[in-house]
Amino acid sequence: MKTHLLVLNFLSFLMVLGGCSSGSVLPHATGWAYEAVVVMDQSLWDNEAGVALLDELESDVPGLVQSEPALKLTKVTPQVFDGMLRYAKNILIVNVDANSYTKVSLKQETNLWAQNQVVLTMNAPDKESMIQYLKDKQGVLVKYFTKAEMNRALAILEKTYSSLVMNKVESRFGVKVNAFEEMSFYRDTTDFFWTSNNANTGRIDMIVYSFPYTDPSTFTASYLVNKRDSVLRENIPGAFPNSYMATEVRAVVDYEPISHLGKYGGVMRGLWKMVGDMMGGPFVSLTRVDEENNRIIVVESFVYAPETEKRNLMRRGEAAIYTLRLPGEFDIPVSESLTSNGNVSNKTTDGE
Repeated sequence: MKTHLLVLNFLSFLMVLGGCSSGSVLPHATGWAYEAVVVMDQSLWDNEAGVALLDELESDVPGLVQSEPALKLTKVTPQVFDGMLRYAKNILIVNVDANSYTKVSLKQETNLWAQNQVVLTMNAPDKESMIQYLKDKQGVLVKYFTKAEMNRALAILEKTYSSLVMNKVESRFGVKVNAFEEMSFYRDTTDFFWTSNNANTGRIDMIVYSFPYTDPSTFTASYLVNKRDSVLRENIPGAFPNSYMATEVRAVVDYEPISHLGKYGGVMRGLWKMVGDMMGGPFVSLTRVDEENNRIIVVESFVYAPETEKRNLMRRGEAAIYTLRLPGEFDIPVSESLTSNGNVSNKTTDGE
């Protein structure tokens, strides 16, 4: 997996200079979504500690057609970590020193050098304990930065969203969803709503559908895949006769129970295909019980972007499905859809 350089554009540079000149206001964090600056001694980059860290941070994003890294990284040493690098949106600093630390710990800080910035510091007494920690806590660093980016996306969706989709979904289902502002194409039928940005490249679609809640077995991958296929066969036809959308069962379909706004829910990831056609791509869905109306509500985002990277498109769509609010939840801010940034607090957390 290649390590990519963090791209900082000229406009961002001017914003940083403007922020610094004020003397009182932090500059805005720079960089693209899902990119991070990683600071570590060269001696660690050159041995198995560096390999273990890259294996964690550049692990494959689940549920995509092709292999894509969780994060794009800029690798630097403490000696060159200065200037523009300190204004990056996502920063990981790794310190290994037997004289200063007795066990592995993680510390989270926000807005340290820039606004809307997260800084995660990993301290370890030696490389062996660092490697073991990454093995025992597999995914903790990726989850932290992924949730930080999700929270940024949710903050945008709270202020800027498609009022058309909001009104249509609320009228049809009595629930609220904040879709992207550019989602202006839609189809509205009984118990099914479909919207899209209809883009030539980087197309993102969202669907909302409901069905009666009759059995706790609803919250299993097999049940939800069967229900999904029956709903989409009826509501998303393909371009050719007898073609329709279905779940690609030859690929892994992952189901994960989650807590959403304090209530039980499930997130499902997998691949979709058009039966009778050559189209396909990844999808992610959120399923919840509307207890007030004894029904299931499903919100899904799927992407069609052949021959291009899909990670950021999918994660943007995933952020949007988390804006689902059921009856009784309308007063909850969208920004509270994800209440924490991974398994790291704003205090130092010791490894086990």
